[in-house]
Amino acid sequence: MTPSESGPQVKIPRPTAQFMLSHSAHIIAQGFGSGLSPLMPGTAGTLFAWLTFTVFSVRWPEFFTPMHWLIIITAGFFIGIWACAVTGKNLGVADHGSMVWDEIIAFWLVLVLVTPADFKTQCWAFVIFRFFDMVKPPPIGYFDKRFKGGFGVMWDDLVAAFFTLLVFALWRIF
Repeated sequence: MTPSESGPQVKIPRPTAQFMLSHSAHIIAQGFGSGLSPLMPGTAGTLFAWLTFTVFSVRWPEFFTPMHWLIIITAGFFIGIWACAVTGKNLGVADHGSMVWDEIIAFWLVLVLVTPADFKTQCWAFVIFRFFDMVKPPPIGYFDKRFKGGFGVMWDDLVAAFFTLLVFALWRIF
């Protein structure tokens, strides 16, 4: 089947900074600009999560305790459902690649649960999380296809975080 036989080709829009700044939901969903990266926006969002987690935890350790992080992550998950739903609707693509708030929240969860961790361990956490997020092995792929809208965007990355943490738990046992 040629492209003309399969119907019109839909070009997914590439959001701009202007689009991101047009609504608070876009700013959040697009990871404060990290999702606008032209190369691997999900990886850029995860790196943004790592940087912010490290900076906030080192600069303000009295506020960014593990318990506070868990509260921030929980609130961020629910805010992300709204932000990703609004942004996806405005982009015309339910789970647009520029929406990286899901990676940010999920990787913050990984970091808070593997901390204290040295740089090497954090690097492994990053690589393992990105593997699960990009490859989407079962059941992550199942959730990615089944759940739509803001919840679906957020949920599959939380499942990827769970599998990352499972790998770390098994790693520590063996």
